[in-house]
Amino acid sequence: MTPKTETTPATTAVEPEHHSSALRDSLLLGGRAIREALRTPDSLLPTMFIPLFFLVVNVGQAARIFPSEATPFLEGQSYGAFQLPASLLLSASFGGAALYLVEEIEGGYFDKLRATPISRMAMILGRLYAEFVKTIAVATVMVLLSVLVFGIHIESGILGFVVLVTMVAIWAMVFSGFMQLISLKTRSAAATQGASMIFFPLLFLTPNFVPRNQLTRPMEIAATINPVTYIMEAARSLILEGFEGETLAKGFAVIGVTMVLMLGLSVRMVNNYD
Repeated sequence: MTPKTETTPATTAVEPEHHSSALRDSLLLGGRAIREALRTPDSLLPTMFIPLFFLVVNVGQAARIFPSEATPFLEGQSYGAFQLPASLLLSASFGGAALYLVEEIEGGYFDKLRATPISRMAMILGRLYAEFVKTIAVATVMVLLSVLVFGIHIESGILGFVVLVTMVAIWAMVFSGFMQLISLKTRSAAATQGASMIFFPLLFLTPNFVPRNQLTRPMEIAATINPVTYIMEAARSLILEGFEGETLAKGFAVIGVTMVLMLGLSVRMVNNYD
């Protein structure tokens, strides 16, 4: 009688190789997307100019209403420090990953990718890695300009600065991921571009101009159920207060939950893509 052959060790050995291949594929696709962005650097101008424009306008309109010496929630800083997180989150909503995906769908490149052994997760994460890198660069420049123009200082120091730009960049990945879902569903650049405008209501249904406890009751309720609120408050705490564990935990929890939801829906969408 021929003895049975053990196959379990071989199967187990394949798993790390599979995950390594998926990571490598996603990084290769991310590198391609970064090179595309570098070939069109002018596309970054709206990402930086429009949020900085809103920052200057909002500070210009309200800075005298909230002087740093007489406004407790500013913690001794200028109103620009309070407004900077809103502008950073606005810049994170200008990702072009979804529009590039529409171009790939229309040009047939996306179908060619699906025909290869590349993992579905790598196809999703590739352009999101590029959004992460781009947002790191844009957020860094915006913070440095705000320091020079408004005299803002990051209360949590250099480490807090790193956490701040990283948080904004991860949120850019999440937001761009949801926009990619719309691209896969509609396969339309116009629909994708129009759907990106949903961020503006989300941004303004937050404690954008004053802390949450100073909003009217209906607005406070809307801000409390809005997930963007907790990301904004976490970013703001790094600038005004330092490392506030509970506030940061809520912000990163929102990012983590929405990231998992986005990735799960994206993999399902790609698998069912016809």
